[in-house]
Parts: sequence; C-alpha cells; structure tokens
Amino acid sequence: MPTPCDLLLHAAHILCQVQDDALHTLSDGTIAITSGIIRALGSKTELTPQWQAQRELNLGNALLLPGLINAHTHASMTIFRGIADDLPLMEWLGNHIFPLERQLTRRFVHLGALLGCAEMIRTGTSAFQDMYLMEDEVCRAADIAGLRCLAGEAIFAFPTLNIPVPETAPDMIREQAARWQRHPRVRIAVMPHAVYTTNPEILRTCIALAEELETPLHMHLAESPSESATCLEMHGKRPIPYCHDLGLLTPRASLAHMVDVSEEEMDTLARSGVCVVHNPSSNMKLASGVANVPVMLERNMRLALGTDGAAANNMLNMFAEMGRAALLHKVAGKDPSLCPAGKIFEAATIGGAKALGDTRLGVLAVGRPADIIALDLNCPNLQPLYAPVSHVVYAATGMEVRMNMVDGEILYLDGCFTRFNYQDLLMEIQEVRKEVSKIHSLLRISPST
Repeated sequence: MPTPCDLLLHAAHILCQVQDDALHTLSDGTIAITSGIIRALGSKTELTPQWQAQRELNLGNALLLPGLINAHTHASMTIFRGIADDLPLMEWLGNHIFPLERQLTRRFVHLGALLGCAEMIRTGTSAFQDMYLMEDEVCRAADIAGLRCLAGEAIFAFPTLNIPVPETAPDMIREQAARWQRHPRVRIAVMPHAVYTTNPEILRTCIALAEELETPLHMHLAESPSESATCLEMHGKRPIPYCHDLGLLTPRASLAHMVDVSEEEMDTLARSGVCVVHNPSSNMKLASGVANVPVMLERNMRLALGTDGAAANNMLNMFAEMGRAALLHKVAGKDPSLCPAGKIFEAATIGGAKALGDTRLGVLAVGRPADIIALDLNCPNLQPLYAPVSHVVYAATGMEVRMNMVDGEILYLDGCFTRFNYQDLLMEIQEVRKEVSKIHSLLRISPST
C-alpha cells in the first residue's frame, strides 16, 4: 500500500544532497513531504506509486533548490530604501539613519519588516537573521509571513526607543526569548550593534547572556577602515583583537561585514570558529572595502551571505547577493577562478544555516525541513540549462522564483502570497512613505537625488 503524505512535489530538476552530502542534480524528480519534513526524494517514476498524497503539485519545467538564507539584514529598513544614497558609512549612519530611527514607531517597524518579508519571499529567501529596534515587531512580521527568523534587538551603550535604560537590555532580551521560545520558526539571539556603539562591559554581558540563553551572538564587526580607526581611538585595539580579548570570537558568533581584516587577524578568526557573514552589495555601495573572502574560503572558515538592510543595499534579494559575491572577488583578485559558483551557493544556503545556528536548514535531503524554492526554467535567461548551480548564481535574478515553501507550507506561488494581502500592505506602505518623507524634511536632511 502507498504511504500517506501531505504533498508530492514534482519538477524537471532538483538541486539536492541525496548522498554523501554532495550537491547533485536530479532530473524529473519528486519530493514527498509530511508534517513539514522531506520524507522521500527521487525520480518521479519511482516515487509516485509509493506515496498517497493529500495534494500533488507539478511545477513542470522548474528547478527546485533549498530556500536561501539571508544571514544579515535589518528588514524594517525597507521604509528607508533610497532615502540616503551615495554616502560614506559614518555620514550615512550619523547624519541620516540614526536621526530617522529616533522617530520610529512600532507601526513603522512592523510594516517595514512585513514588506521586507514579502521581498525576501518573492526572491527565494526562506530564513533570515535580523537585527533592529523593537524587534518583537519583526518577529511578528515573520510569524505572519511564514518565514524563519533569528531575531535580535540591537544593543547599544546609549538609550534607544525600546531600551531607554541600556543596563536593562539583558532582562528585555530574556523576556523576548521566553515570549518566542515555543514558536516553530522564530527564535531570539543576542545582538550587540558594533564596537563603536557599545563598550567592553556591554559586550561581556552579551557574551554571558548568549551562553545563558544558549543562542547565537551576532554583530557588525570590522566593517570599514574608519571603524577600525574609531575602535583604536576608543579601546586602543583594532576591532578583531579587541573582541578576541573580550572572549567574543567563538563558534557561537556570526560577524557581519569583516572587511578591514589583517593577515594576523585572519589567523585569529580561522582558529576561533566564528561565522563570517559577507555583505558584498552593502560594502560596495558604502565603499567600505572588499572583504578577503577568497582567503576565508582557503582557510575553511564558515562563510554566509547577507543583504544588509534595504537602506544600505536597496534590495533584500539573495540571488543578487550571490551574483555580486561571485563577481566582485574575481575582479578584485584579478583571478576568474576565485569564489566559484558552488562555494557561493553553499554560503547562501548551508553557510547561512550555520550562521543561524540551525544546521538542519540549507539542503534538500530526506529528514530535513521542506524549505524549498522553485525557479521557472522557461525564463529566457535560464535557457539553455547545462549547469544548474551556474544559473542560480550567475543568471537568475530572483524574479524567476515561482514558489517559496517553508516547513512544507507554500508561502508564495505564481504571483500570489498565501499568508497576507500584498495589495493591502502596499497601501499601508504608501502611508508610511508620506510620514517618513515628512520626518525627513523636518530633520532638514535632503534625500539623495
């Protein structure tokens, strides 16, 4: 008798790890899913008679692959998209972003996060790591949208809208962790903002809190030479030695940007077991520099990819991030063999799972969560098909995504979001735009043209 399952998913091609953890392309394939878990994966001819599905979905000429993992973003900053372009990092932050963020409301944060979730779902992201203010509103948006989220309230040495007394930050993080601890997709992490917005006492407290809660720790680090200069002035050390001496560099930590890193510091990182989250688009747009990713890969360091926020990148599109990551290092290193497509795809999937502290994710394999996206191979830029990973990294734009599924639940299919009304969201975002524009004008900050 056939075995019952919730869904049989068919497609022309599947990128999967069916054996020995290596990436394979399976043609004319089928995935059987029950209770959000992949129960079988193989050829359509073989599997279809073995399973009795409540629902069957044949996507035809499509490529199934693991949902991408955005390992560093600030989803709510979609509401600031395009409002302060073409500026250096510290001017962008100090003169534009921080003043605007002091005027945030919970409504702004929630609607910006929900718009960010919509963009990520539409472009193939299934899980994301987010740092922002009023982070409960981001968690609520992720819950509504159906995405996986590792969320953290940004911790500073000065008062914020959600933490008016910085010393109370640990208690608030504990409360958030307790509030979301039973959620199947949303988790809380400890996220100090950066070395130049915290102090040694705060970072030591964050390290201890992450250990206490048994959760990842995530922060910006070594983002630019100007950050290094500030850290030297404030603490007498460059960012990486400073964090190393505090005990922050452990396998529990994922660190965004990591641009200004010396050879000696690279040795320290390699020994520490940290995960580096590479943000090529943001680094290029803010002219922060080029992270030495080829050396990180040579040293077998854990590497993930992230978009950063839409104010620094303008997109939350992991397909764009993969393409830019692969191409940037070839031209920077004057070597076309650097950062090959397979390594970049791994960073956007398995690497992201490591950054989020959930190594179940990032692969299509029996026993793993059914976090699956589908690309429409009928799109002209994806024809003809010789090497699927090449198309994923170099040819796809993200707009070829036909389906996005998390935990076996379809969140998006052929233009339709299943968990929220996108048109209603757009109407609310237009109201937010008017309010943000008014605030921007009152702050006497001129938007970029």
